[in-house]
Order: sequence, then C-alpha cells, then structure tokens
Amino acid sequence: MLRSTATTLFRSSRGYCTGNVGATNRRISPSLIDIAPEVRDALRHTPQSVVALESTIITHGMPYPHNLDTALEVEQIVRQQGAVPATIAIVGGRIKVGLVEDELRLLARTDSGAQTVKTSRRDMAYVMATGRNGGTTVAGTLLVADAVGIRIFATGGIGGVHREGERTMDVSADLIELGRCPVAVVSSGVKSILDIPRTLEYLETQGVCVTTYGSADSEFPAFYTRSSGSKAAYNLSSATEAAKMLHMNRELGLRSGILIGVPIPERYAMDATEMNAVIAQALRDAERKGIHGKEVTPFILSAVSQLTRGKSLDANMALIKNNARVAAEIAMDLARIENGATTTVKEKHVAKGVDAPLIIGGSVIDICISVLEDDIKKGGY
Repeated sequence: MLRSTATTLFRSSRGYCTGNVGATNRRISPSLIDIAPEVRDALRHTPQSVVALESTIITHGMPYPHNLDTALEVEQIVRQQGAVPATIAIVGGRIKVGLVEDELRLLARTDSGAQTVKTSRRDMAYVMATGRNGGTTVAGTLLVADAVGIRIFATGGIGGVHREGERTMDVSADLIELGRCPVAVVSSGVKSILDIPRTLEYLETQGVCVTTYGSADSEFPAFYTRSSGSKAAYNLSSATEAAKMLHMNRELGLRSGILIGVPIPERYAMDATEMNAVIAQALRDAERKGIHGKEVTPFILSAVSQLTRGKSLDANMALIKNNARVAAEIAMDLARIENGATTTVKEKHVAKGVDAPLIIGGSVIDICISVLEDDIKKGGY
C-alpha cells in the first residue's frame, strides 16, 4: 500500500488507535478508546475509506425516533458508497469509534439534558472521568477522528460565531478544532442561526480552507438554505477534485482542516426570508428564557422545528444524508489516489454494471498477496 505519510497502529487490551508518525504530539491514550472491528480493519488497511460521523445530532439535534432512524440511514448511505462509517461518541465513560445499533439506540432514547452530555473538547475529561454518556460535537468528533487517523468527517452544520458574538464572545470550539486537525469536514455550511460572515473570517484566521462543493460558483450554503450571501474562497466540482485537495493538504504537512460546504438538496431547501424571521423569533425566545452557552443551539433548533411545523427537521435529515454520501464518495476517491488505482470507484462500478460498490479493501488484499508471492519466489520456495 502506498502512503505519503507512515502510520502506526497502537494496540491495547480494548482496541486500536492510529496516529500519523511525527505529525502531532497530541495523543489520546489507546486504553480509553474502543474501535469497532469494521472500523479497526479499515484503519489498518485503507484508512482513507473511513468516514467519521458525530453523535450530537443523535443526542441533541433531533427528537426520537427521527434521530435513531437518521443515524442508521446515514451509516447505510456511507456503506453504499463503499466506505466505512465510524460514528463517534462516549458511552459509559469510554470513547467509541464506531457504534453498534444498541449503542445508537441508547444515545437516541436517553434524556439528553439529564444523562447525556453535549461533549466538546472542554467536556471530554469530565464526561469520561464520571463514566457518563456523551454526544460528541463537531469539535469533540474532530479531536477523536484526528487521533485515530480518520481524515474525512460528515456532519450537518458546524458551529461558529454566534450572532452578537462581538459582544458575548460566544464562538464555537468547532472553529478552533478545525484549525488544529487536518480533517476535511463535509457539511451544509454553518448553522443558519449563527453569524456566517464573521464565522468565515474566523476560519480564515485559523488557517482553515473553506470551499463549496458541486455548485456553479462559490456561494456558501447556510444549512437550511442553499445561499448565505457570503462567498467561499473556492469551489470543488467533484469528489475527485476534493480528494486531490485532501491528499495535497497531507503532502504539504498542513495541520489545519478543510471545510467543504455542500448545499442542501434543492427540493428540501427552505426560503431564506422565512428562515431568518423564524430564527430571529427563536433567538428572542432563548434570550427571554435565559438560555446560554452550549444549550443555545439545541434550544434554537427545537424552536425552529416547532415554528416551521417540522419542515426544518425534514431539511436537517435530508442534508445530513446528502453530506454523508458526498463524504463517502470523496473518501473512496482519496483511497484510490493514495493507493495508486487508475480509475475512480464510480468508473469501476459503471464498467462492471453494478449498483452496489465493492469495498476497496478487496483491492488492497490483492496487492498484499502479490507482494507475498514475490517474497516467496525470492526465498526459493
């Protein structure tokens, strides 16, 4: 297998933790992480094919049972592209990279306010030390994904600079973690409830390259709507182009991430004027009720869903599924580029006349067998 940067695999009694040799001094002790067998095998053979998924969308982003159904569907969409989903969360005080259905169900049904903690970087030590369950935010998921060697991550929308952030200093840790982790985040932009122009300025300061995906221009999406009125620096026209950029980010040794803004599918997009009015009302409600800090976003999302009679929830579910598909396609093309294949995954499937893609791990096994046979010949057997 050809790789531009060597990787190591640390084994503990409970699982595996990968990290890029010499790339970072930050490590999470492997004894704290449980990696699902499917994810562990992919990280050992084709780490580019793994797509990280966050868990606050399950614990704090949607009501039950929509949260569970969406989580299961998103994982299935990733697999349909040939990639490997790795939903990241904290369960019983342990970091989980890849969840079984029972764990997804546990997080989906738990009363988020009382038992499951919305877990960013600052919360992680407390949540684990007290043996609690945690839904990892974009920042929390990025931290873990980087530690185990996952390079692409699909989510709904990232956090950012809150409206009136210049007064409140309320800036999401997602932005800082994006500046620290060389992971590509595929999202439908920044959540509409935030100050998008200031968020983009902050990302530039953190060295994060912000792009749009598949659109005719670089109009940055705004979660529920396809346009925010702000421009991204660049537009990526295809999964292959995005994968080449991820590869170059690694080759350059850049330790900052990439934000890829994928517009919500047009049929699910909401009217910008309507959404701005609804969000303004929800923000007033939050202020009146004294909602602050990390509780603001889940409160606003819930209020917006009620005010739009569920239309925003439908939009949320649609965009995360679309983002997962795009992320998986990019992941598979990244695996192709870094393992020396000559055709894209999609081209192979078209040539074979099949709909369901094969996991590229099969190709890696073939390569390994070829190498072993050469060794045997040299040994005279």
